Amino acid sequence: MCLAEAWDRALTALGLLAVDPGGLGGLALRARAGPVRDALTALAGATGLPVVRLHPGMEDGALFGGLDLAATLAAGRVVTGRGLLARPAVLLLAMAERTGPGMAARLAQALDEGRGHAMIALDEGAGPEERLAPALAERLAFAVDLSEVPAGAVTGLPWDGTALAAARERLARVTLPEGMLAEIAGAMAACGIGSGRAGLFALRAARAHAALAGREQVAPGDLAVAAALVFAHRATQVPEAAEPEAAEPPPPEEQAEQAEGEVLPGDLPADMLLDAVRALLPADLLDRLAAGRTRSGRGEGTGAARKGNRRGRPLPARPGRMGEGARVDVVATLRAAAPWQRLRQGDGVQVRAGDLRFRRFEERSDRLLVFAVDASGSAALARLAEAKGAVELLLAQAYARRDHVALIAFRGRGAEVLLPPTRSLVQTKRRLAALPGGGGTPLAAGLGAALTMAGQARRRGLTPTVVALTDGRANVALDGRGDRARAGEDALAMGRALRAAGVEAVVIDTGNRPEPALQDLARAMDGVWLAMPRADARGLSRAVAAALD
Repeated sequence: MCLAEAWDRALTALGLLAVDPGGLGGLALRARAGPVRDALTALAGATGLPVVRLHPGMEDGALFGGLDLAATLAAGRVVTGRGLLARPAVLLLAMAERTGPGMAARLAQALDEGRGHAMIALDEGAGPEERLAPALAERLAFAVDLSEVPAGAVTGLPWDGTALAAARERLARVTLPEGMLAEIAGAMAACGIGSGRAGLFALRAARAHAALAGREQVAPGDLAVAAALVFAHRATQVPEAAEPEAAEPPPPEEQAEQAEGEVLPGDLPADMLLDAVRALLPADLLDRLAAGRTRSGRGEGTGAARKGNRRGRPLPARPGRMGEGARVDVVATLRAAAPWQRLRQGDGVQVRAGDLRFRRFEERSDRLLVFAVDASGSAALARLAEAKGAVELLLAQAYARRDHVALIAFRGRGAEVLLPPTRSLVQTKRRLAALPGGGGTPLAAGLGAALTMAGQARRRGLTPTVVALTDGRANVALDGRGDRARAGEDALAMGRALRAAGVEAVVIDTGNRPEPALQDLARAMDGVWLAMPRADARGLSRAVAAALD
């Protein structure tokens, strides 16, 4: 899809959202701040709703309303204020990729309540690991990527306010022809989409598209546009084209009734929806699915969250007790005490111990990626070249992602730490250039060395993740003996030890055929198993980044 088509697709999605904002949920817009993004968000007023700007750090009082502290203290009685979500609006969420699970759940609840809200989530993520929370993405019908669209491709909405108002009035009368629900269900199955919301969004989008076109019945073209906009970014597999089936020609009288090339509303071609979806599938869909399909919900691709009372991202204040290092949130404390002032005797504002609210902060530790690389003779040269390139690519992103990288090679009868935890690209290249290969496969020794390094990293405040790169042919036990059966048992034992230590793990199978023993090892680690027999350095780095997301 060319860049002009990406902008046209965004305008179409915004037009459908203007016709049915509450029913379609909203739009996930991936783009950096700039004239292109500003031009699209400036058109949000076409929905006829007020635009409310949100950010991921907003507190519940601002969203849902609550005590107005200044007015309460001035009036001597409880005065409550309305929150930003009190009336239907277009919620413009900035830095949407940084929305935490709690904020995402609150906004998802607001969209589910059916108050007429629509959301435009501004995703400014620098890479695939930084993206909108799944709880919000699931509730937005559309997703558009304008990252590469130039400012010269920007145009206005093809509909004016009168046309959009007429479409909104016509929407309630738009009907669906018989058989269209079955076509939607078939297209969802072909694309591997299991969410019922996607089907409902496609139907609503098709009705909105028909209303915009001035029709009161959905046509096949309406449904094709809706399916492409709703299904393409949700697809988990590439839909296969159906083989044409030989069919008898219709009787001459039926041919005369139907004009040449005309498609009636009830005669939706079987492949029409799938062709529309295929045209908009991301070019790297298969790579992303191969890397991240088993990793959903396991983290945010960063270090572990640590709560404290001194530094980090502010969190809502909570009740507590005075103690060493505790920091009172004065405003939150006064807000808690204000409703009780008429019942308390004395001069001034009366604050009691139960009113105290304390500040809290959250910071994320740096993450350490420990690569345990099989340097045995079975496929050492190719695998080591892949590992070297992947480590260098990951280190290039270390400053943005706050990652450290370490490298352990296992071969012969043991394992060796070739690269201690570092973010130095120069040092890494020097160590990688001298990485040796050949000998047996002491997989258990490599995992044991990774476990030891993970423990040391934890004590230094890092969050370790182990990435094991091997073809699975373990043949050297922990004691150095060449016993294949014992070597497999020792590897499983070390995998269970990593799991018990709470260390996240990824097992990358580089063998020509998937190795069942490595799948068992990944299960023992409670980690992710990826089969990548022909992975190059760039594909390997993408797989690791997506698996850790």
